This record gives sequence, structure tokens and C-alpha cells, in this order.
Amino acid sequence: MFILRILAPLVLLALVLWFLKTADLAPLERALSQVSPLPVIAGLILVQIQIVASALRWRFTAARLGQAIAPGRAIGEYYVASLLNQSLPGGMAGDAIRAYRMRRAGGWQASAKAVLFERLSGQIAFFTLALGGVFAWPSLLAGRAPGAPSELVSVEVLGLGALALVLVIAAGLMLAARCFARAASLVAEIRQVFLDRGAWAVQAGLSVTIVLTYVTTFFIASQAVGAPLGWQGALTVIPLSLLAMLIPAGLGGWGTREAAAMALWPLAGADPQQGLAASLVYGLLSLAGALPGLAVLLADALQRRSAA
Repeated sequence: MFILRILAPLVLLALVLWFLKTADLAPLERALSQVSPLPVIAGLILVQIQIVASALRWRFTAARLGQAIAPGRAIGEYYVASLLNQSLPGGMAGDAIRAYRMRRAGGWQASAKAVLFERLSGQIAFFTLALGGVFAWPSLLAGRAPGAPSELVSVEVLGLGALALVLVIAAGLMLAARCFARAASLVAEIRQVFLDRGAWAVQAGLSVTIVLTYVTTFFIASQAVGAPLGWQGALTVIPLSLLAMLIPAGLGGWGTREAAAMALWPLAGADPQQGLAASLVYGLLSLAGALPGLAVLLADALQRRSAA
């Protein structure tokens, strides 16, 4: 598995470099040159909403497990985790560091569970959106190929639905194997976090808000590079591109997301270069939006230095 995590990003990087070497880069350059300040500002604002809402979801989850986290601390730590998730291998290193940094506020086990359950809430929302987007694929594919027979569309839709279902099952099995080996003892905690006393409404509301910020930011990035997707694209190609970031290879989804965008954007009538440009703009917006995490790390370093 470790070797696979090393080889996968190298293979993806080689494919992207091969594409850039053999393809006409003029469309990519034109797409990136179209980006104006307004969508950049809008995207950065959405990233702030995303991180703050995620921090509040984590704080709520931790409180249900008996771990009290002040709102300011939760937001600061989530900025750090978001920045590190996009900068370190695997895409989840920031979450592990977040659990480690909060181990004194309730113990290591409670801290790890709070991070795990909070991330699980988000993944459930993502997979639900991806599965729901299957119903929008006939409209998207019909728009790309007006003369295509309905049987072809049905086969493609069924194939996409099956792929999404396999991803859901695989993710569930991995979580069960790694994190829920003693699931029976966690039933009460799962109920506390996701069901009891209106928890389902809070989790669903925050998770839907967060997922919408992800999708809208990517949508804005695609519009900014001159590749308008329409509502069908927002429900189909964007969720699948975002799900590609969950593959534990590379740095915070960089590479897997771009490869998925290059493959999926042509289905929405755009060029692969436009998909690549949209993904790059999205990634840069997400990374720039998480930069306040550097200020949190710097403040912690100065505090430790003054205390020494």
C-alpha cells in the first residue's frame, strides 16, 4: 500500500506531463488568462465559509463525544488542518495532526474519534451528492450527443451509477476495517453524534452547506476559465472530480483531481485543457483560502518560544 501511494502520484504526474507535452497548450493559456478578480474574491469567500462551517461541525461532533472546544480554537485548528491536508502526502495528514494537537482537550481517543466522525459526516454528504447526480447524467449526455440512442445513454448512466455504488461500498468497507473493528462498542457514540437530540439536523445542515461551498467554488473556477458547465455539470462532473481527491495519493488531491477534470470536462462540452485549468484554479483558491493556518502555526510557535 505504501509503494502504491508513492507510485500512483508519479504515474498521474507522468500522464499529465505527457498530455501537456503532446497537447496544444494554447487553450490552457487562454483559459487561465481569462480569470478575473471577481471570481477569485468570490471563491476565497466561499472557502472561508467552508472552513468555518467545517470547524463548527467538528466542534459539534466533539461536544457530543464529551470534548469541549472553543469556537475560536476550532476554527483556527481547522485552518491548520485544511492547509496541511493540501500540502502533505495522502490528503488527510492535516486531520491526523488536528487530532494530535487537540489530544489534551479530552484525551487522544476522544480527539481522534471526533475528527473521524466529523470527516465521515462530510464524506456521507459527498457520496450522497454524487449518487444523486447520477439522475442528471442523461440530461448532460443528451446535450453532448443529441443523436445518440437512448440505450447508450442508459448504459452509461447505469455504469456511472454502478461506479458510484462501488465507491460507496469500498469506502464503507475501508472505514469498517480500519476504524470500526469494534463497531458494537461505538453504536452509542454514533447515535450521539449523528442521531440523538436533533444531531441529524445539525450534521445534515452543516454538511450540505459545506458540500455546496465545494461545488460552487469549483463551478465558479470553471466559469472563470471560460468553461460554463450549467447545472448538469455542477451535479455530475464536479462531484466526481472532487471525489477523486479522496484517493490517498499525491498531495492533497493534486493530480488526481486534475486527471479527473481533464477526463470529465469534455462530457460537458469543454476541452480537457479547460478542465485542467478549472481544477488548477480551484486548487489554488482552496490553498490560498487556507493560508490563515500559517498565522495560527506561527502564533503557536511564538507562544512556545516565549514560554521556554
